[in-house]
Amino acid sequence: MKEYKTITEVSGPLVFVETDEPVGYDEIVEIETGDGETRRGQVLESTSDHVAVQVFESTQGIDRECSVRFLGETMKMPVTEELLGRVLDGTGRPIDGGPDIVPDERQDIVGKAINPVSREYPREFIQTGISAIDGMNTLVRGQKLPLFSASGLPHNDLALQIARQAEVPEEDEGEDSEFAVVFAAMGITAEEANEFMDDFERTGALERSVVFLNLADDPAVERTITPRLALTTAEYLAFEKGYHVLTIMTDMTNYCEALREIGAAREEVPGRRGYPGYMYTDLAGLYERAGRIEGVEGSITQIPILTMPSDDDTHPIPDLTGYITEGQIYVDRDLNSQGTRPPIYVLPSLSRLMDEGIGEGLTREDHGDVSDQLYAAYAEGEDLRDLVNIVGREALSERDNKYLDFADRFESEFVDQGYDTDRTIEETLSIGWDLLSMLPEEELNRIDEEFIETYYDAGSDATIEAAEADD
Repeated sequence: MKEYKTITEVSGPLVFVETDEPVGYDEIVEIETGDGETRRGQVLESTSDHVAVQVFESTQGIDRECSVRFLGETMKMPVTEELLGRVLDGTGRPIDGGPDIVPDERQDIVGKAINPVSREYPREFIQTGISAIDGMNTLVRGQKLPLFSASGLPHNDLALQIARQAEVPEEDEGEDSEFAVVFAAMGITAEEANEFMDDFERTGALERSVVFLNLADDPAVERTITPRLALTTAEYLAFEKGYHVLTIMTDMTNYCEALREIGAAREEVPGRRGYPGYMYTDLAGLYERAGRIEGVEGSITQIPILTMPSDDDTHPIPDLTGYITEGQIYVDRDLNSQGTRPPIYVLPSLSRLMDEGIGEGLTREDHGDVSDQLYAAYAEGEDLRDLVNIVGREALSERDNKYLDFADRFESEFVDQGYDTDRTIEETLSIGWDLLSMLPEEELNRIDEEFIETYYDAGSDATIEAAEADD
């Protein structure tokens, strides 16, 4: 342990200290103020004679007379299975009034990179209970699938719905596997935090969850370690205790804003729109901690949530996130204004690994064909909506009007289900077939004939109405 009283400058969340020997990068620092208060920090930059320390708490009251101690170790997260059911702040300290945490071990929050040779391809279905995700953009174990939202949209409600409903179907669970949720909230308001906790406690989801809460009035620097603490906890539960862990991180935009604030304090040369040039690498260091390891029962699946500034998906945060992750789920403003809950817009949404989580033995053998046909029919209905604005419905053919009706029913019956409805994959696919029964059989050109014979209901109310209209 080395101790100095050589602070030369305080700039925003950074404290610059003069040293007589090199100090390790990421080393933990304790700063003792004049009133006896101890604040923690981390070495952000180190040279032979100067060190930049980012302080997790406020730098107010820190001056040249303060004592700076370098502890000789990096930041570690105390981990134990007893963390399930606990609520922690953004630095990993309990804030739920429960007993002190007695850790099994302390793990470095940077984590260990998964050896590419040992990394297993993401596979197998995770049921969220949300038709627009399960049916059209399936989430699989080990995947990283972000939610692209925007300011004022109900992404928090959607996150809570996923957190309480997500499960591994019983037939897929191993004997020693359990499901857990690690929920990391960054830069949220106190009102949002109360809503999160009320929902977790009301639904009982807290029992299988570990919650990290970093509030908007907490120091921005704290936001940079919150997701790392959460992911370290997830890695312990997954790779040492055999849990299938779903990690939800909201809001990644607040995290990136903290990176920009720190970069400005360090007087770094900014990259796109003022964000640090290394933001891609930084985000990749978080997102790539999802996955599965050969021979290990557990897995880590990530759902990062970000709000796109100005609803712009070419903004650096969603743009870089899209490069790293395996798809995206769009939360749409127009659907939200129509009252659709959750307002997931399936056309630009994508799960690149969906094929690895569906099919016979995973969901159902017709899942892929139903998803393709629903997508094609909804896309055609959306195109026709633009045409209707020009020529009116009377100028369209009977076939085109069926697709318009299909698009309306798809949004009102398939996508819109509320935040309290938990649908099984069987229920989702049944609704899909009911909608497809609106269309003539010859229009189902993306579905195998065997599935049409088994599931297509030519006698459904929708089909009868369509036949009567043709007559």
